[in-house]
Amino acid sequence: MSYLRILVAVLAAGTINMFSDWLFMGVLFHERYNRYPEVWWPGLRSKAADTRAIAISSVLGYLTAFAVVALCIHGHAHSIPSALFLAFAAWLGGPLVMQVTNGFWIKTDPLITVAHSLGWLTRFLIAGLAAGILLA
Repeated sequence: MSYLRILVAVLAAGTINMFSDWLFMGVLFHERYNRYPEVWWPGLRSKAADTRAIAISSVLGYLTAFAVVALCIHGHAHSIPSALFLAFAAWLGGPLVMQVTNGFWIKTDPLITVAHSLGWLTRFLIAGLAAGILLA
């Protein structure tokens, strides 16, 4: 297994995921985020705090990409279909359950829960696709 291919898969997926996060977790249903403004950290709407949160989230996106690629390697998912299936199964058992459960307990708009769930699915599938392409 080439470490360069693993690195390229992680960097490609992490970079593409920043744009999908922007769509699903920032643009889609943007007006719904202010339905319950009390759930956000104080000061988050300031530009400095917002930029810091985005930067940290972007770095964590690369960690997610690495985790999915590593899961594909250790799960012997070295084709696109098997890597996508593994990424989907990981999303189903992790972020989907977490988002839906949080939606029951934390006061957020249901459409935000849907958008974030779809965003996480996209993030995992992009990483799985990168793994399937570059690790084949």
